[in-house]
Amino acid sequence: QVQLVESGGGLVQPGDSLRLSCAASGFTLDSYAIVWFRQAPGKEREGVSCISRRLGTTYYADAVKGRFTASRDNAKNTVYLQMNSLKPEDTAVYYCAADPYAINSCTLTGGTLRYRYWGQGTQVTVSS
Repeated sequence: QVQLVESGGGLVQPGDSLRLSCAASGFTLDSYAIVWFRQAPGKEREGVSCISRRLGTTYYADAVKGRFTASRDNAKNTVYLQMNSLKPEDTAVYYCAADPYAINSCTLTGGTLRYRYWGQGTQVTVSS
């Protein structure tokens, strides 16, 4: 079965850390750039980070720059999002998506149809 599966979400306090995983099955993840999106209740989906498929180049939204780090382990067919210094405004459902078009770079602003595969999402709640 071809799918992306996110994991690692949870309920944490402000200032805590979480590491999200995006694991692929049924296809090879290193053929895709991977984008992390999030969507909070009542808000539009936003791209927060991406990692390119060849050079591992990463990009971050201003809201998470310096706090979030994307990485990939092609041997494990998995991409990670390390989230440090979490804030209440980081609360959202986080999704990963596979972009077949980006090669040496990646984009946070592609439309939904750009992405070949989507994960089901994992909830991150930051609250004291």
